[in-house]
Amino acid sequence: MLNRRILRIKAFKAVYSLAENPGTDAKDILSQLDRSCEAARDLYLFLLGIIVPLTGEAAARIEAAKGKFNPSEEELNPNMKFVENRLAAVLAEDPDFQKISSKKKLSWDQCDVLLRHLYDNIRSRDYYKAYMESGKSSLREDAKLWSDIFANEFEDNEELAPILEDLSIWWNDDLEYALNWCCRTCDSLGAGEPWTLLPLYMNELTGKGDSDREFIRKTVRTACARFDDYCEKVASISSKWELGRICVTDLALIVCGMAEAASFPEIPVKVVINEYVEISKYYSTPESRAFVNGILDKLLNNK
Repeated sequence: MLNRRILRIKAFKAVYSLAENPGTDAKDILSQLDRSCEAARDLYLFLLGIIVPLTGEAAARIEAAKGKFNPSEEELNPNMKFVENRLAAVLAEDPDFQKISSKKKLSWDQCDVLLRHLYDNIRSRDYYKAYMESGKSSLREDAKLWSDIFANEFEDNEELAPILEDLSIWWNDDLEYALNWCCRTCDSLGAGEPWTLLPLYMNELTGKGDSDREFIRKTVRTACARFDDYCEKVASISSKWELGRICVTDLALIVCGMAEAASFPEIPVKVVINEYVEISKYYSTPESRAFVNGILDKLLNNK
């Protein structure tokens, strides 16, 4: 599930924690790293689990409308396509999905307000209206609707963000990636494939390459073991900046790049530098790209 870009981001965050708290034990850093990686898959499971309760919200609305004192013809004879979508039935009846969700206590039971508002938003969307009016009915079409929902309704949802933050300190930063996997799962379920728990690391999915878990852990172990030494090297070539004035984010990115290059000499230096420069665009200052690139280039290409 986790590709190497995501793993490098998690390594950077672990090293950032060390840079902010230099006395932190390496075992604690590695433990945080493992929890962060596992949390990304938990978020995917949590998000995928909304399919059943959101379908239930729609069913409850229909039943409530039928129970009105004077229901309209449309309320008495509603369009049941969404309520009867096959994807909800697939996940509701899948013992493995239900078992792991229950074991991890991944539930939307306390999110009734979000479910109501989310359903209202979805009903206003053109893709939902087209689905309801298509006159067709298939598992693939149902799955396509859910893929559209995951692609459009969660990433900038202001109500969802605090819920994720309350449930896990790791989740907000992994939202986009987890949603992408939800969409891919909808596609596979729509094609008739059974649901299976995704391997945590991508090489487990392909069966090729070195262990991604060892890749990330070795990088972080090296960063922890050589942190002071790497900081001194950064300071020695940053003549314009005292170490204390270098952005902690930039320092963590540079240390990660140095640690990865030292741990995996078979990875081209250019690749290592480019990866951490790309990460700097999202997690540091506008000037960081050039700074991280320049320092890593001097340290890794001029040994």
